[in-house]
Amino acid sequence: MDRDQLIQIRRDLHRIPEIGFQEFKTQQYLLDFLEQFPEDRLEVQTWKTGVFARVKGTNPSKTIGYRADMDGLPIIEETDYPFQSEHPGFMHACGHDFHMTIALGILVNFIENPVSDHIVFLFQPAEEGPGGAEPMLNSEVAKQWKPDLITALHISPELPVGTIATKPGLLFANTSELFIDLKGKGGHAAYPHTTNDMVVASCSLVTQFQSIVSRNVDPLDSAVITIGKITGGTVQNIIAENARLEGTIRTLSVESMNKVKQRIEAIVKGIEIGYSCKASIDYGSMYHQVHNHEELTVEFMDFINTKTDYDVNECKEAMTGEDFGYMVDQIPGFMFWLGVQSSYGLHHAKLQPDETAIEVAIEAMSKYIAFKANQ
Repeated sequence: MDRDQLIQIRRDLHRIPEIGFQEFKTQQYLLDFLEQFPEDRLEVQTWKTGVFARVKGTNPSKTIGYRADMDGLPIIEETDYPFQSEHPGFMHACGHDFHMTIALGILVNFIENPVSDHIVFLFQPAEEGPGGAEPMLNSEVAKQWKPDLITALHISPELPVGTIATKPGLLFANTSELFIDLKGKGGHAAYPHTTNDMVVASCSLVTQFQSIVSRNVDPLDSAVITIGKITGGTVQNIIAENARLEGTIRTLSVESMNKVKQRIEAIVKGIEIGYSCKASIDYGSMYHQVHNHEELTVEFMDFINTKTDYDVNECKEAMTGEDFGYMVDQIPGFMFWLGVQSSYGLHHAKLQPDETAIEVAIEAMSKYIAFKANQ
């Protein structure tokens, strides 16, 4: 495919962002695109709102997997694109429109230029939540077409176009959602002594959480607790009977994740006693760390540096969460950052990745996958 075709696909997908397991239009767009190819070259199966597409090898001894996530985010777009989201309140603000376009470009390359091994493309729903990688990998189709190795990329607005960054070993953190509900006793704002104010309780809870990372996590380890949303009360002159806190936990080790949760639970119990209220905790979706296969990652980095015109930087691990971690936990593989140079970062309403990065990824990964498929 030429540049214009690729850019058109990216823009088509950008217009129709959908959240996890609601990617109906996105799935249909992919299926309509894949329908043009003959069955003797490409096999297609669906799973929920996801898609499996296997390009047949000429003399297969293994299967190489490539994952592209599909979902958007509940963000109101603020770009000046003429192809803005047509779904109010939703946006491809994490680059999954790029990810799918790149996967389609690689797929077309191998339909037109066959290699020995099978290549299976996993168009995965619900990466942003509630998590699609683990159940997709456990599906019957995945078991039938299970890759022997797997790879994926994520756009990086901070890196210039033409740059790839990754590292052997730990790349992305363990992550867990966090939801806490508090229930006290509401009442008139003029009579606080007759109530149990859950706005005050929730504020105290957030303040106490700040001690967990600073005083309970090994300083040589890393952890983050972020409360991104608090809701409580109904109007200015009524003391709030209920409050809800929503956040996320990120750690570089499983041990620290367990420790952070233990401390959260202990502090919440203290809030129940201190503020005469009831509390419940829900950890929601949990994502396994992305731990790149050492040998495959080193081989990939060497290949890109020596066999392509692009550069690979060895980066530091990040507190980013990615449910691709479940896939590399079961299948040898790796993930890398793709430079797309944007003034605004991931999950920002004004994210505008440079579309020339699409061809960089397709060329680099087509060469690398061909190298692996003909080994």
